[in-house]
Amino acid sequence: MKLLIQPDGGIKPILQGLSRAKKNIRILIFRFDRVEIEKALVAAVQRGVSVQALIAYTNRGEEKNLRRLEMRLLAEGVTVCRTADDLVRYHGKIIIVDDKELYVFGFNFTHMDIDLSRSFGLQTTKSSVVTEAVRMFESDCKRIAYKGAKGDLVVSPVNAREKLTRFIDGAKKRLLIYEMKISDRDFIRCLDKKIAAGVEVKILTRTVTKTRAIPVRRLSGRLHLRAIIRDGDEAFIGSQSLRKLELEARREVGIIFRSRPIVKQMESVFDRDWKKSEPLVEADSVTAALSIPAKKVAKEVAKQIAVKPVVEDAVDRIVENSDAALEPEEIAQTVRDAFRDEVEGAVVNALRDLATTMTDADRGPAPRGNNHEK
Repeated sequence: MKLLIQPDGGIKPILQGLSRAKKNIRILIFRFDRVEIEKALVAAVQRGVSVQALIAYTNRGEEKNLRRLEMRLLAEGVTVCRTADDLVRYHGKIIIVDDKELYVFGFNFTHMDIDLSRSFGLQTTKSSVVTEAVRMFESDCKRIAYKGAKGDLVVSPVNAREKLTRFIDGAKKRLLIYEMKISDRDFIRCLDKKIAAGVEVKILTRTVTKTRAIPVRRLSGRLHLRAIIRDGDEAFIGSQSLRKLELEARREVGIIFRSRPIVKQMESVFDRDWKKSEPLVEADSVTAALSIPAKKVAKEVAKQIAVKPVVEDAVDRIVENSDAALEPEEIAQTVRDAFRDEVEGAVVNALRDLATTMTDADRGPAPRGNNHEK
């Protein structure tokens, strides 16, 4: 078992895995722009390895790129299958080598995810997990309903909610979570209960949660990862966030595993990231005691937000990443993040200013001093 850490590890571990193939390679692709991986697949075919690529049928604006990839791979002798359209997305990212070695990734096969983002991948040779991954891959290639997922493989929508709920609920001491966006109410309630029971919970993400009880911070760099570290000896790595859509309406693939050395590696990376991160939730002590009419807050916030500079800054960030294929939802998220940051800052400042004003008003005029008092 081996942990892949991005962006530190880069593409080399993936290429090394592909180069070891003797009989077959199976690869599930959602997003792809790495020529090195494409060349490694072609090289495998040329040395007599059977290569099978299962490619997402759709990818919000990237269909043309995926179809061109299909044609190139077919021309080089790769067997290409396209996923069905029965689910909202086929979003998993896995590679299976010789039916003996499984790679589960939190990242896509892209420059942005591999070279510029915090993410993890896991390589395992555990036979039961590899066998199950092959069964799922073959079912999706043949467009046969995949049912009865077994063992440690976490597959949406088949068993992800059940397995991840049980995994989180089993925490006794500590939960460290990398999460793109946590919005599922059941999981938020579960995490709130864990905190109430004395479990340490920390989440590194890129969006706020719907509860102030959970310590949430924004990673200082780009994040493309879903991972949960439990009690120092077990962890989850996969493609599914704790969101209803990704748990119940998409093909997502992850793995739960026990390995103290690897989990310690993950904890070390998390702790470093946490120290460099920024809080996303204002402390309860700052906001809970404030009781200010909404109209006053809205009026004050409107004065403080400069819309044009926020939009211009967001557009600049999008243009800087124009060499990579961005989904509309990523562009929208960039703009939303920019406005959220601006609004959060404005709201906090407005609340503090108004709170100070109201407090001074309640106190009344300051008493006049008597300079002649003896």
